[in-house]
Amino acid sequence: MNVTLAVKQYISKMIENSGPGMKVLLMDKETTSIVSVVYTQSEILQKEVYLFERIDSQNRDSMKHLKAICFLRPTKENVEHLIQELRRPKYSVYFIYFSNVISKSEIKALAEADEQEVVAEVQEFYGDFIAVNPHLFSLNLTGVARGRSWEPALLQRTTQGLTSVLLALKKCPMIRYQLSSDMARRLGESVKWTYQAMVHELLGLNNNRIDLSRVPGISKDLKEVVLSAENDEFYANNLYLNFGEIGTNIKNLMEDFQKKKPKEQQKLESISDMKAFVDNYPQFKKMSGTVSKHVTVVGELSRLVSERHLMEVSEVEQELACQNDHSSASQSVRRLLQNPRLSELDAVRLVMLYALRYEKHSSSILPALMDELNKKGVSERHRRMVTSMVEYGGKRVRGSDLINPQDAVAITKQFFKGLKGVENVYTQHAPLLQETLDQLIKGRLKDSQFPYLGPSSLRDRPQDITVFIIGGATYEEALAVYNLNRTMPGVRIVLGGTTIHNTKRWHHHPQHPPHS
Repeated sequence: MNVTLAVKQYISKMIENSGPGMKVLLMDKETTSIVSVVYTQSEILQKEVYLFERIDSQNRDSMKHLKAICFLRPTKENVEHLIQELRRPKYSVYFIYFSNVISKSEIKALAEADEQEVVAEVQEFYGDFIAVNPHLFSLNLTGVARGRSWEPALLQRTTQGLTSVLLALKKCPMIRYQLSSDMARRLGESVKWTYQAMVHELLGLNNNRIDLSRVPGISKDLKEVVLSAENDEFYANNLYLNFGEIGTNIKNLMEDFQKKKPKEQQKLESISDMKAFVDNYPQFKKMSGTVSKHVTVVGELSRLVSERHLMEVSEVEQELACQNDHSSASQSVRRLLQNPRLSELDAVRLVMLYALRYEKHSSSILPALMDELNKKGVSERHRRMVTSMVEYGGKRVRGSDLINPQDAVAITKQFFKGLKGVENVYTQHAPLLQETLDQLIKGRLKDSQFPYLGPSSLRDRPQDITVFIIGGATYEEALAVYNLNRTMPGVRIVLGGTTIHNTKRWHHHPQHPPHS
């Protein structure tokens, strides 16, 4: 159950199938993201792929000495581009791979265009999703809903993405969906139907980058850094630690680095001195790149945390989500809203959480808080989101309770002596998904909340679980899945979403909870 590995295997198989010799990889906008998330350019270069081109770029040079590997989504536009390409081929031979099912009529159109007989093979390889890390995938789709129903074209794209994950992982699933979500039921039915049709057909035949360009005084090579656990040991080891722990680890990394630094006065007298220096240098250079990248990222995080008072904000959010003390919570929210340095989005988010948590409380101060937002100059669009949020996720709509009150939880403030300016309010909030999965694994998830599609149901406890969240998953949910995978022997879980959220993306597309 490793989505990164599944996509990597498809890509290396494509490259191997084309045999030895120099190659060009022809992709579209989406498959470019699919490939770049799991492979670096240098890894692909080692496989004799020397050129990366977009099928839709008009002015590609003719290079008859190159073999072309085409990895494309099966869209009408791509088929049209390919037909044009085959009529006037720029490369010697074409190996064509679609990331999903391609219709017989389109294959026929391609065959008719291939008058010069340059196509060596056409296959379907189901890498039709972005493998963010081994147990997390995204389809990079936003705006999938119109009200509480699917945007039709995006239901089709989501179905394709989800069935390709199942085919890539070689799983034939039993499907359960959230009863309170019509979108989850529609997606479940669509996946079931499509999957069966595809398996039938098959038996019959045979995006991790951070933009740092806005950071004050950033150097050119750090404007955009790639964080991928595959190629960056520090990132792999710190991926799921919280901010304070990362701060401490960066400090250790720095100290380690200082020790390895070639001493300026290091005597390079003998040939062997020079050789030792040169042998150590690439490792040193590689480490120096990694260190500066992470120090910059953590430095920028630290700057934002203090600039936006995020420690205080986080503490109040935790209090709202995990405790049951209305008077203290309302005072805290009010106090923060009056802070001029609180950003508009953070203010709106606090009021949303308050509204969801104390929606029906007899002494609710929601009108006063809305008034504070107004005084603060928060736009009407953002203020309206508070009411939309209650309509979307209020008690009336939720099938189960989202927030588990744990009274008077002592919030542990952990001060890391290691790094000034990074302290940590330990996160107490656990996402609802954790509880849902826990019940599912123990065989206690109610059919009345998550019915099965079709007549059959699972007798034994599930071992391989794929969770898909319509509207998008969050990194906090990915962390919950990562921890369940580590602590539950014999259980393997993969999490996916139409996209992966942070707060900003959510505010533009507030359409989250249904699972399928």
